[in-house]
Amino acid sequence: MADARDNVSGATAQTGGEPRGFWEEVRDAVTTRAALVMLGVLLLQLGFALSYMGAFHAPEPHKVPITLVAPPAVQRDLVARLDALPGDPLQVTAVADRAQARARLLDRRTDAALVVDPAVRTDTLLVASAGGPSATTAATEILQEVARAENRTIVVRDLRPPAAGDSRGLSSFYLVLSWTIGGYLAASALNMAAGSKKPTLRRTLVRLTAMLPYGFVSGIGGAIIVGPVLDCLPGAFWELVGIGTLVVFASGAVGVALQSVAGTVGLGLTILIFTILGNPSSGGVYPSSLLPPFWSAIGQALPPGAGTTVVRNTVYFDGNATTAALWILGAWAFAGVAVAILAAALRGSRAARTAAPDTGPTAPAV
Repeated sequence: MADARDNVSGATAQTGGEPRGFWEEVRDAVTTRAALVMLGVLLLQLGFALSYMGAFHAPEPHKVPITLVAPPAVQRDLVARLDALPGDPLQVTAVADRAQARARLLDRRTDAALVVDPAVRTDTLLVASAGGPSATTAATEILQEVARAENRTIVVRDLRPPAAGDSRGLSSFYLVLSWTIGGYLAASALNMAAGSKKPTLRRTLVRLTAMLPYGFVSGIGGAIIVGPVLDCLPGAFWELVGIGTLVVFASGAVGVALQSVAGTVGLGLTILIFTILGNPSSGGVYPSSLLPPFWSAIGQALPPGAGTTVVRNTVYFDGNATTAALWILGAWAFAGVAVAILAAALRGSRAARTAAPDTGPTAPAV
């Protein structure tokens, strides 16, 4: 009984002699700051749903790049008919021979190459499904429908299929996804370890420097998983290590920069850029030619899209069409470093001016 009386008296003392009501408990448990954080999380959650479902809910082919090989007598007419299909699903480029078509396919300048011989009833469609099975499937279905309407058939020849462990061609996307998330979460961990304080210039430099070995280890780990462990993306081991280091460092540098500028809100902005906007537009699941205009426009300008392109084209296409994507990754890394250092330097300069003693007006010399 004594223990019960002690507990009651303690609870009463904590509330000033009267029991708290429900709303008082809510106000005490959910502070204004906590409510704002929850609101931010809600917006990210809804943004995630809108971005992913907006990009993926109804993929439609639009100007899928196709190369055509046909005799001059029928080439111009066939190009015009394919380009005039309802909805503009194809964008056709005519070349002189099969060798040029093959080169364009493996250089990643086209998603499929149609070789037409009017002397027979069967045409050949050259594809490289390792560059993205969904684009290959879309082009094949469209051209087969056109062929059926003309009582022709199409034989599909896959010049560069995905590896056995990468049957759906998504390993490049998931590898880059893991690297980008790891990069900005590492930056967040560095920020939380300091209690979410705005870092000094010296601490900012330390954080950015720490992202380099972290990125290198991440690159090695990812390359081991997709190579020797799972055989998803065999070969190009050290190239993948280098790409992974760059992707992780770019993600981490941007995370350091945004959290240096905006604190905890910076983590939400990083998630918005890399995960909510970057992943569905990356071309990993559907290429830009199958995405709605907004996602198609931003995909290759963001690190997930650039990283997926570099990994896929390095592993399967001898590094073709990777220069622009590498510049994009480098630009994000440089911007992250520059913004983080500039923000810390400006903050330090303001703090130094605030801390400087006010000596008052200087007396005139006598």
